[in-house]
Amino acid sequence: MGTTTTQGVKVTVTTNYLPDYSSPGQQHYVFAYKINIQNNSEFTVKLLRRHWYIHDSNGVVREVEGEGVVGQQPVLEPGEAHEYVSGCNLKSGIGKMRGTYLMERLVDGKQFNVVIPEFVLIVPYKLN
Repeated sequence: MGTTTTQGVKVTVTTNYLPDYSSPGQQHYVFAYKINIQNNSEFTVKLLRRHWYIHDSNGVVREVEGEGVVGQQPVLEPGEAHEYVSGCNLKSGIGKMRGTYLMERLVDGKQFNVVIPEFVLIVPYKLN
């Protein structure tokens, strides 16, 4: 689990390997990650965009950018949180992700990047 806070917006990530959706023989490993975004600032904020870097231990790096998260652009009042689950696939069974959310303060339209903490994706049996 990883946590970061940027300008009062706290991001916490937890991950799970999904063996029922994976096919190690075909080099296909699927992971789920749950993200909790907590607005601890004094301003209402809106999540506009996401920007991810996905590193596979085989040397491949993918970059993913787009609007919102899982089809939503949540608005968070001070003290509110938004949680969602998404997924990622790797070819090696070991990798990591990191990124940012582009947020906007609704009171004045100021935009800022919130850091998503780097987190590791690893098939449990590869730890031995």
